[in-house]
Amino acid sequence: MIEAVMLWNEPNNKSHWNPELDPDWSIYADTVIRAGRAIRSVNPSVKRVLGGMSPIDPHWTNRMRAHGALDEVDVVAVHGFPLDWNLWPIHAWPDKIAEIEAVVPDKEIWATEVGVGSFGAEEVQQFGVEKTAELLIGRVPNVYWYSLFDLPQSWGAETRHREAEGSSYYRHFYMGLIREDGTPKPGLEAYRPFADRMGLMQWFHFHDPRLDDAVRWMSELGVRKLRTGLSWADSFRPDALDWFDRQMEALAPFDTLVTFCFTPEHLGVEAHHTSPAREPQAFADWCQQMVERYAPATATPPRIGVPA
Repeated sequence: MIEAVMLWNEPNNKSHWNPELDPDWSIYADTVIRAGRAIRSVNPSVKRVLGGMSPIDPHWTNRMRAHGALDEVDVVAVHGFPLDWNLWPIHAWPDKIAEIEAVVPDKEIWATEVGVGSFGAEEVQQFGVEKTAELLIGRVPNVYWYSLFDLPQSWGAETRHREAEGSSYYRHFYMGLIREDGTPKPGLEAYRPFADRMGLMQWFHFHDPRLDDAVRWMSELGVRKLRTGLSWADSFRPDALDWFDRQMEALAPFDTLVTFCFTPEHLGVEAHHTSPAREPQAFADWCQQMVERYAPATATPPRIGVPA
């Protein structure tokens, strides 16, 4: 059910990893090393992906190499939103990829979160889909468009610095190809010709009511590759394994890249999901359990619904 695992999401962005608690990213690197080794011990065929960086930063990538983290991953991932948040034009995508290739010529580079929102005009998103596909399909092995669905207004975006983002915070709610009310935007039809070559990135919240609709839409579009996440913090909720099983079983038709992230409050250096864990090995142990459950190195499929 899992072809690759990403170790955290945007660890060089304070929305997802608190740099005040780990200013040189040495704790994050240790976390990657431990988790990467744990995953490899279960199934060496599962690709290990460094947490998708945002901003795209070769200096941060070199820091990861100096800390030894790149020794325990197979892929280096980048995220980019040039028409919404990044201070570079969409046509610079090949140059941004080349910046990372220059410092990690020994790794695959994947674009695991790319997107253009419809906040200003839906026609801008339509253009963004087409231009992103033109620039990235064939340039890197895997591309994932963020996202299939708009984020519901009542849910709130996962960001530590909402106030600092100002009005751009509201762009978080317009990144989908399908509106909150379930109707498609023009961008969906722009995406359709590329669905078999440009995957989708879609987060699913705990007991997300959109799961079945997502599978239906992706099947109808002909999507082959999906990036999603499993939350370490959610794993401590009641019936968490039942939800994880349901999610992963529903997504079984797709080649799935799963992001493991979000620290349980009681296990963090501080009580926040962006905090480093007090014991990074605890995260590695959980990653190992999830890979054993959903991507075991065996010809026998896992028995969903059976406790590990």
